[in-house]
Amino acid sequence: MATDLSSSFAVKEKVPPVPPAGEGRLVSLDTFRGFIMFWIIGGEALAVGLQAFKPNFLLGTIVYELNHTPWQGLRFYDCIWPSFMLMVGVSVPLSFAKRSRTQTYAQLLGHAVKRFAVLFLLGSLRQSIHSGAPYWVELSSALQPIAIAYLAAFLLVRRSQRLQAAVGGLILVAYAFILAFVPAPGVPAGTLDPFNNLVRSIDLTVLGRTYPTEPWGTVLCTLPTISTTILGLIIGEWLLSARSKESKAKMIAGAGLFCLTAGYALSPIVPVIMKIWTTSYGLVSAGWACLMLLLFYWVIDVRGYRKGSLLFVVIGSNAVFIYMFASIVPLRQWVSIFTRSIVGTSGHLEPLLQAVVVLVVEWLMLFRMYRNRIFIKACGQGPLFSLFQLQFECSFVEDIFADHIQGHWVLLFSVPQLLSRFYYKLQL
Repeated sequence: MATDLSSSFAVKEKVPPVPPAGEGRLVSLDTFRGFIMFWIIGGEALAVGLQAFKPNFLLGTIVYELNHTPWQGLRFYDCIWPSFMLMVGVSVPLSFAKRSRTQTYAQLLGHAVKRFAVLFLLGSLRQSIHSGAPYWVELSSALQPIAIAYLAAFLLVRRSQRLQAAVGGLILVAYAFILAFVPAPGVPAGTLDPFNNLVRSIDLTVLGRTYPTEPWGTVLCTLPTISTTILGLIIGEWLLSARSKESKAKMIAGAGLFCLTAGYALSPIVPVIMKIWTTSYGLVSAGWACLMLLLFYWVIDVRGYRKGSLLFVVIGSNAVFIYMFASIVPLRQWVSIFTRSIVGTSGHLEPLLQAVVVLVVEWLMLFRMYRNRIFIKACGQGPLFSLFQLQFECSFVEDIFADHIQGHWVLLFSVPQLLSRFYYKLQL
């Protein structure tokens, strides 16, 4: 089957292999997703609390790695975002193959466009709440770049892996050349200073704003994030193939090592800078993300060792929900009201106690959702339908608790019960 792009050029399409009808979720992917999300929703605060309670070299090193590099270099926390970009790509062919059993391509495309729109709007909502003003475009946080990269990966899912790899590689090469050879007013070509570079200049031109105290780029550096998602797309297709699990693991390892080698080899010329997603950073971070995925895939899916994976699977199965929950709901503020009074004068214990309580509350909420098979996804029957349904159900909850104890804690622990009431109707 071919799709005509012009009168003289055609691109070959392929359909990803369909997994067996009884095959479930890829446990290693959910575990990896949960592991990465763990550090965002409370793992970092837990490490900081442990260091405040009992400082030592090991904890200091961990806390150091759980902060972004100020400019040039790479830490573990700089690999969080690329890991999500990679996982989004991995999930695209898995979801496409499953949905292809019952849906046409037009339906699948409509689903992908809806998911793109919802993810993009969730990113807008998150930033608007943080800033206290409407922010329709905020590409320096994860959700909106993920939305864009997801849609790009979907549009490539039926193409050959050779074409997919070519697109991903060309994006990185083109981005490197743009940063190296394109000047801007007051910015000579190739300038990579934190507050004077092409990425920042384009943000000011297109958005009329940029970060005043942090050198984060947005508009232009969204482009190379797509390459990491395309790499995930290719890996997802490897995982769907008929190859042995050991062969798949070797291919993932090869991809990771290739990206690391290429990225570090390029770094003397193109520095590793996350905040403008330089090409060397894109390669190196994608390489580390591949190796982390490989570790979970080898242990869980190849060796079959799943003991303890539930800790992260519970988080990874509702990653979008808990990311928005942790971003919007001031749980730490509520918890601190009680933890401060409990520890009294032992102030060094309060950050640790607060972090533990927050993580326990979040995990128990997610566990109840997981046990009741409530998986909230960024797709479905439309934001307006969901909004009206949510408003109805919230009124229902208010009626339930009208004659009982009022307060944040009751509402918080009723969230899983609330969700279970309208799960089959609400899909964010």
